[in-house]
Amino acid sequence: MKKKTIYIGAGIIALCVIFIIFRSCSKKQHVSFETGIVKIGTVRNVVTATGTIQPVDTVSVGTQVSGVIDKIYVNYNSHVKKGQLLAELDKKTLLSELASTKAELDKAKADLTYQAKNYERIKVLFQKGLIAQTDFDVSTNTYDQAKATLKSAENAYSKAKTNLSYASIYSPIDGIVESRLVDEGQTVAASFSTPKLFTIAKDLTQMQVYANIDEADIGQVKVGQHVTFTVDAFSDLTFNGEVTEIRLKPTTTSNVVTYSVIIKAPNPDTKLMPGMTANISIITEEAKDVLTMPSKAVRFSPDSLLMVAYFKSLPENERPKIDKIRGQKITFAEKNKLKSSRIWVKRGSFVHPINVELGINDETNVQILSGELKKGDEVILSMSQSASADSTKSKGGSPFMPSPPKHK
Repeated sequence: MKKKTIYIGAGIIALCVIFIIFRSCSKKQHVSFETGIVKIGTVRNVVTATGTIQPVDTVSVGTQVSGVIDKIYVNYNSHVKKGQLLAELDKKTLLSELASTKAELDKAKADLTYQAKNYERIKVLFQKGLIAQTDFDVSTNTYDQAKATLKSAENAYSKAKTNLSYASIYSPIDGIVESRLVDEGQTVAASFSTPKLFTIAKDLTQMQVYANIDEADIGQVKVGQHVTFTVDAFSDLTFNGEVTEIRLKPTTTSNVVTYSVIIKAPNPDTKLMPGMTANISIITEEAKDVLTMPSKAVRFSPDSLLMVAYFKSLPENERPKIDKIRGQKITFAEKNKLKSSRIWVKRGSFVHPINVELGINDETNVQILSGELKKGDEVILSMSQSASADSTKSKGGSPFMPSPPKHK
């Protein structure tokens, strides 16, 4: 009884082994390829950043004298001309100072006239020997002091007159009032610094973007490069610009070093407003209407075992010589000149490598400069292996069960 049980168990194990071997043999290894198409397109590399839109020319208008704002003649967004009166300070104190210095000037002139006449009389008497040297020296000194006093009075009067002119604030340029920082009746003090009254933008049809570029990207940025940017207010529009200046002074914020890049941005429709945030893309490299392929093809390196298995699965007349393929080398493109690479191409069932010279690579597509690739070719991006069951498995039957009779 025990031997019989052993024999039965051994038979069951044998049947299981046979079943597993049969299942394994019934599976065919299938090598599949992921491919991309060679086509005509545009390849570009960009540096992205954010910036702030500002007018090209902005002038801050202030006052050099202290006083109370008496009149304001412009407001926000007012169009002004060069020399136009913008505001006036209360002139009462300044007029009083001017009158006082004018009186001092008149007094100095009268004193100088008197001292000049007195000097001439003393001089004649001294030349005739009728007075002492001391008297002549005193007269000369008094005359010289009168001349100095007159100059001082003239300077004081000129200063008071200039300060009075400063009480009238004029526009230094043609432009638009961007901001007004004072109101009528407000006191401004110019003792230590010039108070800012207005900010005038010269021309809002010409704007510029102040962008902060990371130190890792600044080496790719050059003056003259084309720039595209968007603003949140017009998210469906793309604006164009050009790099005009790269400033050498670095800015460090939270251990991140950035450099200021100035971008000229024409604004004929005046849609761009000062202070808007621009999301910019600086095009560092670009090639339009060129032969391209997916960048993934450059990184593809075939598995030798899978490739041999695929070649052996082909008909005899379609099989390439494996040793010849393995021995191919990049023979063109001088060293350290253009980037060269081996690309695997699938034409029908035939798979083989091609050497090509590559240009701009934007990590999605890469430019093809030369080689045997043409538009419409399939380049291999990856390969994989999968097992496919034979016809017995696909029908869902068991290898140990008889097949149902075929109907005639």
